[in-house]
Amino acid sequence: MDPLETANTLMRESTNPQEGEGSKEQHPKVKRFCSVRYAMAIMIHLCNLVVSAQNFSLSIAIIAMVKHPGQSNQSNVSTEGYPGATTDTGVPVYEWSSEIQGFLLSAMIGGTLITTMPSGYFAGVLGGKKLSGLSLLICSVLSILIPLAADYGLSYLFLIRIVQGMAQGIIFGALPSFWPKWAPPLERTQLSTIGFSGLTMGNFIIILVGGFLCESPGWPSMFYISGGIGCIYCIIWFSLVYDDPMNHPFINESEKEYIISSVTGQDNSSSWSLPFKAMIKTLAFWAIIVPSFCRFWLISNFTISLPSLLDNMFELNIKRTGFLSALPLISSWVSMTLGSYIADFLLSKKILRLIRVRKLFTFLGMLLPSLFTVAIPYVNSITAITFLILANSLSHLCYSGFMINPLDIAPRYASFIMGLQTVFMSISALISPIVTGYFIKQDAATGWKNVFFLSSAINLLGMVFYLIFGQADIQDWAKDHRLTRF
Repeated sequence: MDPLETANTLMRESTNPQEGEGSKEQHPKVKRFCSVRYAMAIMIHLCNLVVSAQNFSLSIAIIAMVKHPGQSNQSNVSTEGYPGATTDTGVPVYEWSSEIQGFLLSAMIGGTLITTMPSGYFAGVLGGKKLSGLSLLICSVLSILIPLAADYGLSYLFLIRIVQGMAQGIIFGALPSFWPKWAPPLERTQLSTIGFSGLTMGNFIIILVGGFLCESPGWPSMFYISGGIGCIYCIIWFSLVYDDPMNHPFINESEKEYIISSVTGQDNSSSWSLPFKAMIKTLAFWAIIVPSFCRFWLISNFTISLPSLLDNMFELNIKRTGFLSALPLISSWVSMTLGSYIADFLLSKKILRLIRVRKLFTFLGMLLPSLFTVAIPYVNSITAITFLILANSLSHLCYSGFMINPLDIAPRYASFIMGLQTVFMSISALISPIVTGYFIKQDAATGWKNVFFLSSAINLLGMVFYLIFGQADIQDWAKDHRLTRF
């Protein structure tokens, strides 16, 4: 039987949107890990890995790009062409103030804010393959051009970083559009988390190798390598990635029927309609947005302010300790992967209902990090570092909780809602360091205690909001019979 006929038959026979969960029993021979749908998750994982590595490269390279007080006058840079005046290693350095460095590092966030939400909407209608692939190509080419732009002038470098941020925003908004069509409900947590975890793995890899590349052959190599890998990966992406299983040439019939029958009744059809007014009136929608903002307030303090924290409170400097900096990232990757496996296990064995699973992992992923964070000012340095790593790692359990809840309540608009999540997380990342700076400017030790208490309180607020208002049922405005337009 044709897969579409199978899907239509199952749709007519099913009156429950979650009926597709039983489809696993109809296809007992369909493999999990050696399957096209898991290959798709790995492809999205690698896409996120490349993007995050390109994004984070400047954070590592800027240490070698900037002239420090102890360097000789030989490092003064001429603006008359590339490579200009160089250090003893043969690469250029620049006299950028700390303010300029901060603007350079945050320039991509501005670009991301512009494109993430619109790209989520268009990807939900047009598919994510072309949007993601073309944006990755643009981002990769621009990454290769960063050393040249830096030598030509700050205005060129700022422009490239902003456009890069816009391209990455399109990728972040478009990638979630694959899951409503590719991920069966009982595997949705694990498949989506495999894709998301590429962001963490990319940062982990660039932290480990970035220092070595900056020393030899020099900081420009970071951008050439990450950009070059991105360009090569675009060829693989356009060759192997497809928007849905119906059009994939390498998928076997049993897996295709399994996926289609599983997602039948999930209301994931493409449509230009966008019930925005109904969406923002729904507490289930805000139960995703509010904890996204609150959680990232805490996370951004860990990632952005960590070196300053350890230096001020414990007189430790980890800027050049690659392993210690990378340890929270790899532990977070493990936490995400293990959490998604446990979540899908609880669902497949019918131990807990979907909403219970989402709230359980949200509870664990927000309560435990808050408790560890509050305790940091009252312990020694080794224990404090341990608590920081645990807090950061356990917070990633939320990827099995509210973070993927849009796939449950509105599969048709999941990419748009996840784009909004990214926007609110970016806003949180912009505000949080400013508030942190205000507190520690008064008094470092007392200021950090206030930062920890405030961050934990905001994080707990987001947790409570989701536990009260979070839902897992498909919302009325996300179903096909609604024709409300934006």
